[in-house]
Amino acid sequence: MKINLVMIVKNEERYLERCLKKAVSLVDDIVIADTGSEDDTKEIARSMGAKVWDYRWNDDFADARNFALEHSDGDWNLVLDADEVLQPCNRHTLEQAVCRISMEHGQRWLGVLTRYDSYHENGGTGVSTSPLPRLLPKGMRYAGMIHEQPDTDFPLFTIPLAADHDGYLYQDKGERNLPYLEKAVWQHPEDAYYKFQMAATLRNMKRLEDSLSWFQAFYETVPDQAGYRAEGVLLYLYTLLDISRLSALAEAGVILEREEPVLRKRADFCFLRGLFYMKLILADTEGNIGLLPEIEASYKECLGIGEQPELGGVVGTGSFRAAYNLGLWYEVSGQLSEAGLYYRQSAAAGFEPAGERLKLLGFE
Repeated sequence: MKINLVMIVKNEERYLERCLKKAVSLVDDIVIADTGSEDDTKEIARSMGAKVWDYRWNDDFADARNFALEHSDGDWNLVLDADEVLQPCNRHTLEQAVCRISMEHGQRWLGVLTRYDSYHENGGTGVSTSPLPRLLPKGMRYAGMIHEQPDTDFPLFTIPLAADHDGYLYQDKGERNLPYLEKAVWQHPEDAYYKFQMAATLRNMKRLEDSLSWFQAFYETVPDQAGYRAEGVLLYLYTLLDISRLSALAEAGVILEREEPVLRKRADFCFLRGLFYMKLILADTEGNIGLLPEIEASYKECLGIGEQPELGGVVGTGSFRAAYNLGLWYEVSGQLSEAGLYYRQSAAAGFEPAGERLKLLGFE
């Protein structure tokens, strides 16, 4: 079995060496298409043993990916970006997983890597996860000029690979991606995936009001079986709750009720439900005071579900974030011993706001 690392890069001297160092023991060859670097990217790649080809950029990410894939002779191709760093895994473990799945599906499947995305959050750093199809069988190609995806309906299977991604901490790709997305949605006005990506990009750029119409358009047209549907619905709900005006809360309430049968076993969904009730009560305490028990129930349900990194979502909604919000609920309701219990649980996971609440309450 030959596994190659296949990448497209441009001006990645900041990230590339650390990426390749963590991947080199897992792969046989490193194949890189450079789309116009003006720094030391190509020299770094070659020093790490990579085979580097120059690609003339034509505003199409899938075309660049496919150019790189065409230069790979691997049975399987592991696709990474330069700002992604693989967590520890050995070749034997990876091969065992590939062989086990291939016994049933041959090479007609895609391997899903779990990516941990770091982002700026309230003066600190938050982390979310995304399941991404990144181990591709020989002959697989991409489609899509932006936010490209493997052009197939092959089934997806989680493999024992995870990667840390911190690119969002150092660069804003929204401004770069937006013109491509605008072109994509103009060329493909019925494509729900591009509507989702437009909405998510505007949200990440803090343009919440602008993102809302795109989330609404996505939600109206996304197929039930689409792999990105759950992520889109959850981001839509987060956006509505961030906006927080009464009309947005009403819209969120409708979606939460509609999606309950589909998403209720996801910690992110239960966490959002808890946030919804908190915001609804704050908006009209007298009219909604009877909903207080729903807050407690929602966050306890999160803790019962636990973390689900392989499904994607905000890290902590099944653990320390839910525990912290439960602590807040108990503190506000005057149950200080219970508040301390859940604050301690959250603080034990390293969530600094929980430690601050413990100090203010005199528990430490």
